[in-house]
Amino acid sequence: QVQLVESGGGWVQPGGSVRLSCSASEIPLESKAIGWFRQAPGKEREGIAYIHTDDGWAYHDPSVKDRFTTSRDSAGNTVYLQMNGLKPEDTAVYYCALGLRYGVEFGGYEYAYWGKGTLVTVSS
Repeated sequence: QVQLVESGGGWVQPGGSVRLSCSASEIPLESKAIGWFRQAPGKEREGIAYIHTDDGWAYHDPSVKDRFTTSRDSAGNTVYLQMNGLKPEDTAVYYCALGLRYGVEFGGYEYAYWGKGTLVTVSS
Protein backbone atom coordinates (compact mmCIF):
# COMPACT_ATOMS: atom_id res chain seq x y z
CA GLN A 1 0.00 0.00 0.00
CA VAL A 2 1.57 3.25 -1.16
CA GLN A 3 1.28 6.15 1.25
CA LEU A 4 1.50 9.76 0.17
CA VAL A 5 1.93 12.61 2.62
CA GLU A 6 1.65 16.26 1.69
CA SER A 7 3.24 19.01 3.74
CA GLY A 8 4.05 22.69 3.53
CA GLY A 9 0.61 24.22 3.57
CA GLY A 10 -0.41 27.14 5.71
CA TRP A 11 -1.37 30.76 5.56
CA VAL A 12 0.30 33.12 3.11
CA GLN A 13 -0.37 36.67 2.02
CA PRO A 14 -1.36 37.46 -1.56
CA GLY A 15 1.70 37.59 -3.75
CA GLY A 16 3.58 35.23 -1.47
CA SER A 17 5.11 31.83 -2.13
CA VAL A 18 4.73 28.38 -0.70
CA ARG A 19 6.43 25.10 -1.50
CA LEU A 20 4.44 21.95 -0.97
CA SER A 21 6.03 18.54 -0.64
CA CYS A 22 4.58 15.14 -1.42
CA SER A 23 6.50 12.24 0.09
CA ALA A 24 5.77 8.75 -1.18
CA SER A 25 6.51 5.60 0.81
CA GLU A 26 7.42 3.98 -2.48
CA ILE A 27 7.04 4.45 -6.21
CA PRO A 28 6.06 1.15 -7.84
CA LEU A 29 7.92 0.41 -11.07
CA GLU A 30 4.72 0.54 -13.09
CA SER A 31 3.88 4.06 -11.89
CA LYS A 32 3.33 6.73 -14.51
CA ALA A 33 3.06 10.08 -12.77
CA ILE A 34 2.44 11.97 -9.58
CA GLY A 35 -0.27 14.53 -9.90
CA TRP A 36 -1.14 17.65 -7.95
CA PHE A 37 -4.77 18.50 -7.39
CA ARG A 38 -6.62 21.11 -5.43
CA GLN A 39 -10.10 21.60 -4.12
CA ALA A 40 -11.26 25.08 -3.26
CA PRO A 41 -14.18 25.64 -0.88
CA GLY A 42 -17.42 24.83 -2.61
CA LYS A 43 -15.71 23.71 -5.80
CA GLU A 44 -14.83 20.43 -7.40
CA ARG A 45 -11.34 19.03 -7.22
CA GLU A 46 -9.16 19.97 -10.18
CA GLY A 47 -5.86 18.72 -11.48
CA ILE A 48 -3.18 21.39 -11.79
CA ALA A 49 0.10 19.64 -12.53
CA TYR A 50 1.75 16.27 -12.88
CA ILE A 51 5.24 14.93 -13.23
CA HIS A 52 6.33 11.69 -14.87
CA THR A 53 7.83 9.20 -12.46
CA ASP A 54 10.35 7.95 -15.01
CA ASP A 55 11.82 10.94 -16.80
CA GLY A 56 10.63 13.83 -14.63
CA TRP A 57 8.83 15.57 -17.46
CA ALA A 58 6.21 17.88 -16.00
CA TYR A 59 2.94 19.40 -17.15
CA HIS A 60 1.23 22.41 -15.65
CA ASP A 61 -2.33 23.44 -16.32
CA PRO A 62 -2.53 26.79 -18.14
CA SER A 63 -4.29 28.26 -15.11
CA VAL A 64 -1.13 27.91 -13.02
CA LYS A 65 1.79 27.35 -15.37
CA ASP A 66 3.16 30.87 -15.04
CA ARG A 67 3.20 30.68 -11.26
CA PHE A 68 3.48 27.04 -10.17
CA THR A 69 6.27 24.56 -10.82
CA THR A 70 6.39 20.88 -9.94
CA SER A 71 9.67 19.04 -9.55
CA ARG A 72 11.09 16.03 -7.75
CA ASP A 73 14.15 15.08 -5.76
CA SER A 74 16.91 12.93 -7.19
CA ALA A 75 15.48 9.75 -5.68
CA GLY A 76 12.08 10.52 -7.12
CA ASN A 77 10.20 9.74 -3.93
CA THR A 78 9.49 13.35 -3.04
CA VAL A 79 7.70 15.71 -5.37
CA TYR A 80 7.42 19.43 -4.87
CA LEU A 81 4.98 22.10 -5.94
CA GLN A 82 6.49 25.56 -5.85
CA MET A 83 3.73 28.14 -5.86
CA ASN A 84 4.59 31.78 -6.46
CA GLY A 85 2.46 34.86 -6.85
CA LEU A 86 -0.32 33.33 -4.83
CA LYS A 87 -3.80 34.77 -5.09
CA PRO A 88 -6.81 34.44 -2.78
CA GLU A 89 -8.41 32.18 -5.38
CA ASP A 90 -5.55 29.71 -4.88
CA THR A 91 -6.94 28.98 -1.42
CA ALA A 92 -7.65 25.26 -1.41
CA VAL A 93 -6.72 21.89 -0.04
CA TYR A 94 -3.88 20.59 -2.17
CA TYR A 95 -3.48 16.89 -2.79
CA CYS A 96 -0.93 14.71 -4.48
CA ALA A 97 -1.81 11.39 -6.03
CA LEU A 98 0.03 8.54 -7.70
CA GLY A 99 -0.96 7.61 -11.21
CA LEU A 100 -0.30 3.89 -11.45
CA ARG A 101 -1.53 3.34 -14.96
CA TYR A 102 -2.98 5.11 -17.94
CA GLY A 103 -6.61 6.06 -17.60
CA VAL A 104 -9.15 8.78 -18.13
CA GLU A 105 -8.36 11.04 -15.22
CA PHE A 106 -6.21 14.15 -15.20
CA GLY A 107 -3.32 13.87 -17.64
CA GLY A 108 -4.55 10.51 -18.90
CA TYR A 109 -3.77 8.53 -15.78
CA GLU A 110 -5.64 6.53 -13.19
CA TYR A 111 -4.77 7.74 -9.71
CA ALA A 112 -4.78 4.85 -7.27
CA TYR A 113 -3.30 6.46 -4.17
CA TRP A 114 -3.99 9.83 -2.63
CA GLY A 115 -2.59 11.88 0.17
CA LYS A 116 -4.85 13.46 2.77
CA GLY A 117 -4.12 16.95 1.53
CA THR A 118 -2.66 20.13 2.94
CA LEU A 119 -4.54 23.41 3.24
CA VAL A 120 -3.17 26.56 1.67
CA THR A 121 -4.91 29.77 2.66
CA VAL A 122 -4.09 32.94 0.77
CA SER A 123 -5.38 35.98 2.59
CA SER A 124 -4.33 39.35 3.82
